[in-house]
Amino acid sequence: MSFLVIGECVADIVRGADGTERIHPGGSPANVALGLGRLGRDVTLLTQLADDPTGRLIADHLKGAGVRVESGGAPVRTPSAVVALDARGQATYTFDIAWTLETGGLPRAERPCHVHIGSIAAVTAPGAAAVLTEVERLRDGATVSYDPNVRPALMGERAEAVVRVERCVALSDLVKASDEDLAWLYPGEAPETVAARWLALGPALVLVTRGAAGSLARTGREAAVAQAPAVAVVDTVGAGDSFMSAVLDTLAGRGREALSSLGAEDLAGLLARAGAAAAVTVSRAGAQPPDRAELDAAGERFALRSGRAS
Repeated sequence: MSFLVIGECVADIVRGADGTERIHPGGSPANVALGLGRLGRDVTLLTQLADDPTGRLIADHLKGAGVRVESGGAPVRTPSAVVALDARGQATYTFDIAWTLETGGLPRAERPCHVHIGSIAAVTAPGAAAVLTEVERLRDGATVSYDPNVRPALMGERAEAVVRVERCVALSDLVKASDEDLAWLYPGEAPETVAARWLALGPALVLVTRGAAGSLARTGREAAVAQAPAVAVVDTVGAGDSFMSAVLDTLAGRGREALSSLGAEDLAGLLARAGAAAAVTVSRAGAQPPDRAELDAAGERFALRSGRAS
């Protein structure tokens, strides 16, 4: 099964609470592609990278995990984000990024079975239009997933951002968001309420991550929750993307009807495995998702509790 991820690469300049600084390859869609590659999946990333030192660093990082990198036009410089970590390892971001993706219906020898979009690339003009064009072109033969990965500094006015996000939700079969994403998009609304609204727009499955509080999953008929594994946090960079990669790996090959038919036990198991992937990532610096052996070991090591949601 082949995956196509469309979205940005970003050089994460991570500044610790102690003032130290490290550069890590990042960008939410790129991290998802990296995670799929490390899990042994056939994955292509359609992105933009400049021919500069950080661009080459990111390209080599992705290719080292088996990800094919396909260009949709080169920016003047590779996008970057200054990532400030507080004493708990929680991250805040300051971006220097432009997104001008061009596709023109790029030819491919094989159409993907699944398309993943998200973050800055799915809602930032002018490149977002090309992302949605590709999704609309491919979705008849592929399932689609979306992670808004909200960056308030780049989202503009909230009401307009909600319209853009909900358009992506409506094009998708599977949506994953964090509780922080939902709190910014829909202030004061419970995650369960937003999940129900999004399901009504078209997706078969909505997942919500809640950091140390765990995660939840809902279809039109079933729901489940899972606790987060207890783990020492180095930083939270890329945790949600590792969660997403593990979700896509676990559900690989399931069509829209199969996603909507997932039972409560299936959902609980999905959350547990994805939570284990996120736990591995937060236990080490930067967006470093697990490979398959690490994920299998983590699933056995962590004592995860999950079950049907009320």
